[in-house]
Amino acid sequence: MSSLIIMILTLIGYVLMYKFYGKFIGNKIFKINPDAKVPSKEFEDGIDYVPTKKEIIFGHHFTSIAGTGPIVGPAVAIIWGWMPALIWVFVGSVVMGAVHDFGSLIISMRNQGKSISEYTAKYISSKTRLLFFIIVFLELWIVIAIFGMVIAIIFDLYPSSVIPVWSQVIIAIVLGYMINKRGANVTLWTIGAVALMYATVLLGSYFPFSMPEILGLPATGTWTIILLIYAFIASVLPVTVLLQPRDFINAYQLIVAMVLMVLGVVFASFQGGLEIVAPVIQQTPPEAPSMWPFLFITIACGAISGFHSLVSSGTSAKQVSSEKDALFVGFGSMLTEGILATMVIIAVAAGIGLGYVHEGRTLTGVEAWTAHYSSWSALQGLGSKLGAFVTGAANMIETVGIPKEWALAVMGVFVASFAGTTLDTATRIQRYITTELFSIMKVKRFANIYLSTTFAVVTAAILAFSAGASGAGALMLWPLFGAVNQTLAALALVVITLYLREQGGSKWIYAGLPAIFMAAMTLWASILIEITFIKEGNWLLVTTNSIIIVIVVVIIYEGAKKFFSFKIINKLNTQRHD
Repeated sequence: MSSLIIMILTLIGYVLMYKFYGKFIGNKIFKINPDAKVPSKEFEDGIDYVPTKKEIIFGHHFTSIAGTGPIVGPAVAIIWGWMPALIWVFVGSVVMGAVHDFGSLIISMRNQGKSISEYTAKYISSKTRLLFFIIVFLELWIVIAIFGMVIAIIFDLYPSSVIPVWSQVIIAIVLGYMINKRGANVTLWTIGAVALMYATVLLGSYFPFSMPEILGLPATGTWTIILLIYAFIASVLPVTVLLQPRDFINAYQLIVAMVLMVLGVVFASFQGGLEIVAPVIQQTPPEAPSMWPFLFITIACGAISGFHSLVSSGTSAKQVSSEKDALFVGFGSMLTEGILATMVIIAVAAGIGLGYVHEGRTLTGVEAWTAHYSSWSALQGLGSKLGAFVTGAANMIETVGIPKEWALAVMGVFVASFAGTTLDTATRIQRYITTELFSIMKVKRFANIYLSTTFAVVTAAILAFSAGASGAGALMLWPLFGAVNQTLAALALVVITLYLREQGGSKWIYAGLPAIFMAAMTLWASILIEITFIKEGNWLLVTTNSIIIVIVVVIIYEGAKKFFSFKIINKLNTQRHD
């Protein structure tokens, strides 16, 4: 099938879904009120609570939720075929992911910008709040610990990305200063900042940097330490100093990357065709688990991801300046991520067929795809997951007339920049979670942002270096991450369902049905994973996963109990009026 047709149809589909379904959800189901009080203005402090233009907060929000997720997930899940991956990305992002993200954002904005863990007590019960905190803390703990190593691996795979990624930090600080302190023209200065960043991409392609071993620490260990220090600094600075302007640049970087990929699909299609070389469906690929339920765990970002609820309620709710902007930021960002995931699917399903080097030979067509996707185990390394996308995308971009070396550098920086955003956003959210968690325990000392951020970074460092100097300790818990992340998505949808149920009527169904589906898929996957851990004798993962399953079952039980209690309360109220 033609990649061009797939791209055009899905792009039109996303535009229509935002225009009709998105606005229906925002205006009819959640009843957006442009005049409502918002936390960014009510609690404005210049650090975390900062009212922000929707275009800028869109960039910050999108790059925070994206990271490498919408790249890695589809690049792996396509082993079951391009059709299941594409359907799940489109349907999941529209019907589930966008409702999940927007719902988490708007509810937080109506609850003083508190995290979803905190307002769980209000909509389910006080006993579930601590359990929810445990799930959230565990997810963020793994993310922070692992992403230092993830970025280190990206730097090793694409050494040309090192200079541009770190230069972007300096460029972003200058941009933030000029816009927020000097009142400079946002559009003009952003275009200049993006142009300068791409100049550093060109510089990086000529001067690649590889981290040497330092004091016995391998490159990944050194980079992990540097990146955790960076995450600490970025997370305590006011969001307007670094995070917002850096992510605004990243949003433009996304636009450039997407435009290049779209042009690549068009040019490649007219230069001889960009046909899909991946199978339509492949239910039993070598060594892979069953497509049901693992497709829905493997593709998270790009369809629906629990991490998004933490960004929506953890940072973005404190910056959106009006409820009318929430739809653009929450719903719009999720659909944009769906578009990115779609382009990733095209890159790994068709772009890789334009040329793939395997064991010293350059393969094309179906042979190229089959060589890379020979088995499930062949996809387990991060280099393999990212390599398929970067190679496929660079192949397509090359048809536009851009040298492949530059195309590889552009896509490498694109991936590394988004991974960096995930790292420091997760650290900032973990700081919020730490503060809220210790406040429950009446430990007020952790209200200090430096102490709570230190706790977030140090605990992540302990996990990262628990298995040695490489900084890869979080890999011990990484097999749990997919299920934990999607479990969190299911639980967030439960909270959103109860919020809508409280409003009366049948509006709850728009979050309730996705909640049931995600709860079923994630619990099913978690049980199958548990059986695997038991067979392998990995008792650390068996114990941790067992605790997670118990917590999830308890929260779902409490949620169901609260859901049906509304019916009883409404019946009693009706009888009282009669």
